[in-house]
Amino acid sequence: MTLPSPWLHEAIARIEADYQRSADTHLIPLRLPAFAAHGIDLYLKDESTHPTGSLKHRLARSLFLYALCNGWVHEGSTIVESSSGSTAVSEAYFARLLGLPFVAVMPRTTSPEKVAQIEFHGGRCHFVDRAGDVYDAARTIAHETGGHYMDQFTYAERATDWRGNNNIAESMFMQMARERHLVPRWIVVGAGTGGTSATIGRYVRYQRHATGVCVADPVGSVFSAYHRTGDAALTAPGSRIEGIGRPRVEPSFIRTLVDRMIDVPDVDSVAAMRALSQLLGRRVGPSTGTNFVAMLTLACEMRAAGERGSILSLLCDAGERYLPTYFNPDWVANCFGDCTAAETRLQALMG
Repeated sequence: MTLPSPWLHEAIARIEADYQRSADTHLIPLRLPAFAAHGIDLYLKDESTHPTGSLKHRLARSLFLYALCNGWVHEGSTIVESSSGSTAVSEAYFARLLGLPFVAVMPRTTSPEKVAQIEFHGGRCHFVDRAGDVYDAARTIAHETGGHYMDQFTYAERATDWRGNNNIAESMFMQMARERHLVPRWIVVGAGTGGTSATIGRYVRYQRHATGVCVADPVGSVFSAYHRTGDAALTAPGSRIEGIGRPRVEPSFIRTLVDRMIDVPDVDSVAAMRALSQLLGRRVGPSTGTNFVAMLTLACEMRAAGERGSILSLLCDAGERYLPTYFNPDWVANCFGDCTAAETRLQALMG
């Protein structure tokens, strides 16, 4: 029997020590009297407070531990990932923690802010012209360097311990323990890999909670059509809301764990991002806006049906990453058009 190397023991110890130094993320109640008066409470779990600023910090930690314990990553291995931003930022952080080279393969249109963050953590960015080319390019680089392709789109749903071990679902339910509706009626997430919806979906079933999992899907993503049809060969143009939605069905998106899909137009995502930023007094990213649209949709349905309960979602990352883009009125007008009607509609929903 070959014993694990001292380097492997040290690598796992470094990641666990980093985790021990990290506090849990906050659960923020949203003050929306139009719903609270009807017994409906909304919350956001603020994932922007992780060391790398997004929900993907959890995923990157899990992917590294999964790859290390499977014997796929060794001392000196080059880590390669296909990512347009946040996952790559987080993986670059953990690669540097272990002293490993890191290459992020991404579309050429990725925001300069995220490229700068990856490079800040010691990573290198490799650009492709078409979003669909990231997979093959990442495999090629991993093969040429003798490294390891993390492949978040395949392994996101299996790298996390979905039964607990302080995963995001367990954390949510622990933080809800003293609220008036301690078991959420709905948990709303977006899907990039599908790993978060899979973890939460499995956890609520394992714990036998009466909680539905809803995925907010931006226009252009394939996930909603796949959820309806079960046809894994479907493709789509791809989402323009950074971080969520995909042009192809990813292996980590498990449709049987999702109870509801809500399609969200791009102008609604931007309008909700702006409205939520005003409500919180701080900027949030566009995927959080997509989540907020679905939360309001579900809350309106519950209010109309006379149903009481709580709705949880994620504040995926901070809006400062998107100042030149989604928070730039000229950029939004050029990419998405006029959001005025959507903003008026969102404000009416919020009361």
